[in-house]
Amino acid sequence: MSTPPKPPRAGGGPTSHDVARLAGVSQTTVSRVLRQDPTVREPTRLRVMQALAQLRYQPNAAARAIRTRRSDSIGVVVGRLSNQIYPAMLETIGARLASLGQRMIVWDTEYGGDAQASQALRQGSVDGVILTTATRQSPFLGEVSSPHAPVVLVNRTIDGYPSDQVASDNMQGGRSVAEYFVHGGRRRIAMISGPQDASTIRDREAGFRAGLQAHGVALPPHYCVRPDAFSHTDGQNAAMRLLELASPPDAIFCANDVLALGAMDGARALGVRVPDALWIVGYDDIEQASWGAYDLTTVRQPIDLMVARAIDLLLARIQDAERPLAQECFANELVIRSSTGRQPLPAA
Repeated sequence: MSTPPKPPRAGGGPTSHDVARLAGVSQTTVSRVLRQDPTVREPTRLRVMQALAQLRYQPNAAARAIRTRRSDSIGVVVGRLSNQIYPAMLETIGARLASLGQRMIVWDTEYGGDAQASQALRQGSVDGVILTTATRQSPFLGEVSSPHAPVVLVNRTIDGYPSDQVASDNMQGGRSVAEYFVHGGRRRIAMISGPQDASTIRDREAGFRAGLQAHGVALPPHYCVRPDAFSHTDGQNAAMRLLELASPPDAIFCANDVLALGAMDGARALGVRVPDALWIVGYDDIEQASWGAYDLTTVRQPIDLMVARAIDLLLARIQDAERPLAQECFANELVIRSSTGRQPLPAA
């Protein structure tokens, strides 16, 4: 039987030396168990774990950070939080990081988040950074451009930027909406797009155009509106502009759900019935899209899968900065609801 541990030193809890004495092992062995070293024999590991639980030992995070040169913190840079896709993504990222024993620090690009994130990465306040809204103009990309930097892009991607990147197939998503409209008998087809510096919007529009072209359907210039932002008001105004044309569209594809919800309210304001006179489809499948007042047909991104893979890649980069860069793309799903009359997809 090992000697009972001495009382904890004044002003502090039990130390790893106390744990070692209680478990009858060396302090080095305790450290190896805490690092989850696979070479520790199972009986020894169990003895140490029992001692840790009995003493209610809490590792000293500051000391561990100095020893390992790790903060166990991950920075996340997001965009406009009024767009529900980003709070949903943050919730998923936070839950995943917490399950892995990592802390999350969040910055908003609209309030200097890029600069704060790059500074935190240089100073070691975070071990890595997840970018969710990057564009070529993002200051972070100019300040952190090494292929060995612990950075991962998720959702939006940047061609040529040397980092791990994870996205969904926005080109195919846009193409699937075009094919759905055509097979549903829509002929006057319009789009509410957005700023082209976002890869998501650019790819969705390109895929939509390609899908229409493949079926011999044009997207005339006056049927494509590109507001400067992605707000509900922008979507509402753009839809009203389209619906007041001499020959208004009978279907509108919106580059994200926030624009689409605004477009539905714009149609209601003009007395245009959805889906009888007008089909509307969004993108992202945010929570509001499924609300009964909207019941919006939309393209769903596999956010959980994208986030999980992005975090895995980032943690692997933190462990091995020299590993090859990875770029991964996940398939999307067209979710049919009442804004298109629940018209089913054509048989494959």
